[in-house]
Parts: sequence; C-alpha cells; structure tokens
Amino acid sequence: MKLFTNYKSIIAILCVLSTAGFALAGLFYYLGLELRATHNSAMASAKEREALLNTRVTELLDQYEQTLDALELTQEERNSLEDELEDERDRVEEIEDEYDRINSTVSDLLKLSQTDEELLQKYSRIYFLNENYIPSNLETIDSKYVSINKALQIHGDVWPFLEEMLEDAEDDGIELRIASAYRSFDYQAELKTRYLTIYGSGANQFSADQGYSEHQLGSTVDFTSSEVGMSIDTGFENTEAFRWLEDNAHKYGFTLSYPKGNSYYQYEPWHWRFVGRDLADDLHDDNQHFYDLPQRDIDEYLLEIFD
Repeated sequence: MKLFTNYKSIIAILCVLSTAGFALAGLFYYLGLELRATHNSAMASAKEREALLNTRVTELLDQYEQTLDALELTQEERNSLEDELEDERDRVEEIEDEYDRINSTVSDLLKLSQTDEELLQKYSRIYFLNENYIPSNLETIDSKYVSINKALQIHGDVWPFLEEMLEDAEDDGIELRIASAYRSFDYQAELKTRYLTIYGSGANQFSADQGYSEHQLGSTVDFTSSEVGMSIDTGFENTEAFRWLEDNAHKYGFTLSYPKGNSYYQYEPWHWRFVGRDLADDLHDDNQHFYDLPQRDIDEYLLEIFD
C-alpha cells in the first residue's frame, strides 16, 4: 500500500515537472518571440537610422561641395580685389612720387629765388657788378681774426663757414688772419685809383676795376699771417697757413681764385673765395679751379651753396 502511495506521489511529481517543463518551454518560446521581435525592431530601427545617416551624409557632402565652390569663388574674388588693391597702391605711390617731385621742384625754385645768383658768377673782367650791388646781409668779422686796425665785413651767410675754418685752423696751431674782405663798389674804385697812381698800368695785373672785384660780393677774403708780417704778400705761399688752406679750405667751401698761370691776374695765394662746400670739394678733388669751369656747370651748385 505504501508502495502504491509512493508511486502515485512519483506520478504526481512527474506531472508537475511535465507541466513545469511545458511552462518553461512556453516561456522560452515566448521569450524567443520577444527577442526576435526586439531584434527585428532593432534591425529596422538601425536601418532607418542608417538611411537617415546616409541621407544626412549626402546632404553634408552636398553642402561641403557647395562650400568649396563658394570658397573658390571667394578666393578668386579676393585675388581680384588684392590685384586691384595693389594697382591702387601703385597709383597712389606714383601720385605721391609726383607730388614729392613737384614739391621738391617748387622748394628748389623757392630756394633759388631767395639765393643771390651773383654769388657764383664769374667776375674778374667777365661779369660786372653795378655800383648799387650790396650783399643782402653783412656780418662784422671778429676783430681777433683781423690783421689791420679796421672793421672788416663778410656776407652773413658766409661768416659761419669762415668762422669755423678760422677756429679749426687755430686748433691746429695755424695762425690765419684776414687783411681784406667785403669792398663796396666805391671803395674798390678808390683803391684802384690809388694803385694806378702808384704802379701805373701795372696795377691791372693785381687789382680789379670797380664792378669786377670778387670782394664786392662779400664772399671773398684775403688771408695773411705773422709769417709775412700781417701784410698781403706773395710770400704767403711759403707759409704754414697757406699750406693748411690748400689742404683744408675746400672743407669749408673756399677755393683759391687766382692760382699760378691764371688768365686774369697775377698769382694771389692770399685770395680765397667762398663757393660752397660741394663746388669747393669737387674743384679740390678734380684739381681744378673756379675759372676753369663753364658758367653753366658752376650754376648747378647755386642751390646748395649754403648747405
């Protein structure tokens, strides 16, 4: 009886297990369906996303191509604008250069109009200064540089150059003194008359007629030193002062007017004329003298005579 009971229990258990197995199988089947459905849904969603993504990528590629086209066009426009800007800059530079040229020309013309053209003219029996000519301004030379007991004058714009030369000579241990400077038309006439009385026609070899003297310009001086007794003398050629002038006077704008062998007057080592640094330098470098040059060549130096 007990065995039967146990058998029935086993049968019951088996029924329960069978039922549970069917339940589990159903559950797994259901779960499989759910998984397949989820998978299919996920696949469908992924495909939709892929399609959307492809569509978006295509749109972005189109936008990129359009951007590249627009950028290329913009670059071409930029290059064109840069070319136009460069052309405009060139035109502006040309205008500025033309303005500077015109302004420089106007400045030069104004400067020339204010510069006495007589200062670089050839006199000495060539050009004539009338009795009314007086330098635009005259300065009195410091008496310590004058060899005579008389006030001497020099052109006001020449004085700074002369003073610098005298000071530098003194610094070099050279004694330079001035025996004659500016002479008026009337004074030159009196002087020439006196020389004619003393020397007769021989005076023409060393003294200019009134109106032909460089001294009337106020830019010419006669130097001397104690080596020749502070007088105007051809012996000045043999002094340290003269040798210093030969080596240095051009640096201050002075040149020897009447060297040996000139066609106008006897050799005058004491007679030095201010012609401006540029001309004096060129004459010195080329071993030439003022009266060796054509007047048209000399005139080119007038603009910078006091520079």
